[in-house]
Amino acid sequence: FLVMSYNIRLNTPADSINAWPNRIDKVTGLIRFHQADIFGVQEALPEQVEALKAAFPDFESLGVGRDDGKSSGEHMSVFFRKSRFEKLDGGTFWLNEDTSKPGFGWDAACNRTCTWLKLRDKTTSREFIFFNTHFDHRGRVARVESSKLILKFMKELNTGNLPFILTGDFNATKDSEPIQTIMSALRDSREVSESKPYGPEGTSGGFQVKEKSRIIDYIFINDKVKILRHGHLSDSFGIYYPSDHLPVLAEVEFLP
Repeated sequence: FLVMSYNIRLNTPADSINAWPNRIDKVTGLIRFHQADIFGVQEALPEQVEALKAAFPDFESLGVGRDDGKSSGEHMSVFFRKSRFEKLDGGTFWLNEDTSKPGFGWDAACNRTCTWLKLRDKTTSREFIFFNTHFDHRGRVARVESSKLILKFMKELNTGNLPFILTGDFNATKDSEPIQTIMSALRDSREVSESKPYGPEGTSGGFQVKEKSRIIDYIFINDKVKILRHGHLSDSFGIYYPSDHLPVLAEVEFLP
């Protein structure tokens, strides 16, 4: 099945021609055309989450606002195809010293969260764990500590050694400490794809169609997951991308 990670860029009038109302159809059309079965989004404000729910009535979603644990602020929501997957468990934890409630962690500039789900694939009856997150854009310590927290929660929730998938905007490049910390336990799906990775090298760098400067958006997996193909999707409309990040897509298969 197909997994996508997509920072859809928050809804702000400051984006002018690239403001969310002008991008809704492009973002939802991209996700639909590439047939994602599960997608984790970042930066989705409440009205954006509602727009995605309306566009994908055949999907169920989980996610809360990072600022109050209800609806306020950006959501790291996960959407999954109801005909293919059954939700067994799920929730949200905050990337701070007290993971149970909102609060800026360490040197972070914002509240940050991780949404998690335990799902059953109805086709194969395999269970797996799915995480979706967005690391802080300013706090260097916060990004490192967030990586450690992710791995800690992964171990606590994945006691049965199930397949594990982590999507997100990590605001960190491959050689950084946060990503190296994650890769001490997980693999970058782009690196282990059985077919040559598709699309441009970078994922982040603005709305304008040009070469992206760096990879900060990833799909990580454990050793129970095989990656058949991987891509950074550079679909564009004229001179603009649907978001200031490119979506990351991977076709996954579970190993015995």
